Amino acid sequence: MTDVRHILVLPDRDSAEAVAELCSELPAGESAPEVHREALAGEDDAEDAQWLVVLDGCSDDDLDLTALAELAETHGGWLERD
Repeated sequence: MTDVRHILVLPDRDSAEAVAELCSELPAGESAPEVHREALAGEDDAEDAQWLVVLDGCSDDDLDLTALAELAETHGGWLERD
């Protein structure tokens, strides 16, 4: 199966860092989980941001998508695939 970028969208940095640490224990893709800050469209306030944990180089077969989605939801976020 083709590699897909999996993105866990989280509300704050602490949640993103905690999730990234947990994701580092998953089967390795091309790289370790990366944490990114994404400003919300049209928002000037530095507080208005989402935090992303990006997993590159993993196929859907390599990951338990249900567990990833539940992990994100537990921390107030959600899972996207790109």
